[in-house]
Amino acid sequence: MHKRHSFVLVALWLLALGFTGCKRHKLQKSTAPAVTITDSAGPTEIPAPPRIEMPRNAGDEEKVDVAEIDFPYFVSRSKVSFKSKESSIDNADLNIKIRKDSLIWFNVGQFGITGARGLITRDTVTIVDVLHRSYVKFSFDTLSARFGIDLNFDLLQSIIVGNMPLKKKPRKVSKDPDYFIIRQDAGKVLVDNYIGNKDRKLRKLKAVELRTNNTLNLTFDHFTALNDYLFPYTSLITLDKQNPVSGATYQTVIELRHKKVEITDQTQTFPFSIPSRYSRKF
Repeated sequence: MHKRHSFVLVALWLLALGFTGCKRHKLQKSTAPAVTITDSAGPTEIPAPPRIEMPRNAGDEEKVDVAEIDFPYFVSRSKVSFKSKESSIDNADLNIKIRKDSLIWFNVGQFGITGARGLITRDTVTIVDVLHRSYVKFSFDTLSARFGIDLNFDLLQSIIVGNMPLKKKPRKVSKDPDYFIIRQDAGKVLVDNYIGNKDRKLRKLKAVELRTNNTLNLTFDHFTALNDYLFPYTSLITLDKQNPVSGATYQTVIELRHKKVEITDQTQTFPFSIPSRYSRKF
């Protein structure tokens, strides 16, 4: 796929962690391979989080105080890398603004040229393809069906800031040498949250759609002090999607690296419009 299309793929990745128009990198079934992302420092290999079964004595509703980031507004300048079998992009520029729990605004591009911009509300995702003068608009229900994993605003916000996406869901808690493992049943999706024993930060998240076995893995790293919080300046996201006929698994990967982050009380603007000459693709 031509590189200029990758800006829209990256935008969709931020929303849905995959793009059905591109084939994923094919893996052997039932494996958990390492993921390699190439950046200016060279390849970095990061192992996929292991599958962990909950001990039978896991405590229902056990109290674990998770250290989360609270903010009225979030602003960041970031770099993003995207990789699939058919397309990849390294070190694209990504600007993000969030009004907590209500709006996510972003634009993505490279070499000073905007490739795509987007606006996400609680219900709707809109992405404008600036290079091709077109746009797409989806509900979260449509995106969830399209990408084979349950998607919502809270999950996307969590990917960016590193908070648990399912705060009010019932939980079971177990412990291993490094983590508290909080398991949550969200109906058709089973979520394991890996909370650091020492800092109580969300370090990893694994979400499995029970019907399809499609799996979303998040890994947070490079935690640094930000105001009164610890903030993960790096996020690695993978989506493993199974072909329902062959059983083969296809993988897509994204790495998000924040360069400058601000948590502020100052009201932010979210400029967004769609020129009348732009055509709607979806």
